[in-house]
Amino acid sequence: MNYLVVGLGNIGEEYASTRHNMGFMVLDAWAQASNAVFTVGRYGATAEIPYRGRKFILLKPSTYMNLSGRAVRYWLQKTRIPQENLLVVVDDFAIPFGTLRLRKRGSDGGHNGLKSIDCALASDGYARLRVGTGNGGFAQGHQVDFVLGDLLLEEKRMLPELLERAVACIQCYGTEGIDRAMTQFNRQAPARDGQSAPSSSALSTKKEP
Repeated sequence: MNYLVVGLGNIGEEYASTRHNMGFMVLDAWAQASNAVFTVGRYGATAEIPYRGRKFILLKPSTYMNLSGRAVRYWLQKTRIPQENLLVVVDDFAIPFGTLRLRKRGSDGGHNGLKSIDCALASDGYARLRVGTGNGGFAQGHQVDFVLGDLLLEEKRMLPELLERAVACIQCYGTEGIDRAMTQFNRQAPARDGQSAPSSSALSTKKEP
């Protein structure tokens, strides 16, 4: 069985380590751990990863965030993968940093990448994995600077474990089903060293040296 896993982000070095590129980061982490190489093609870069009898095609769109749907529609058609085997990995500032939320479908939540995909597919009936970034204490409507900003020092320390959990969630989704994956991974970010994960407000006060 084949799956198309799309990580949302923006191309360009200036965006590489920003919160809005969390989808790219998850796919890059999986590809690196699997010794898979991305190949640049139409509307994006792709890599193939076989895992427990499944084949996962990873896609990083090159269309920029607000045109992500164009790449998703093209690669679904090219690979002949049904929409029910599509999973989109996306950042979400509405949930705490490090928290995962896997859903079978849902609204775009104001995310331009999801909005573009909904429009291109004329449907919101596809799975999405939301990776929490927190909101940094920014007021509604003013988060753009936050999501396009680089991770803070404590977030960078937490990032490898977060990416590892996100990859494990996708693998579980493909091999054991979305219900099992939601049960196992849809929970608050795990504690570190006996302490709860820092809140968005706490993280926002920590600055890079």
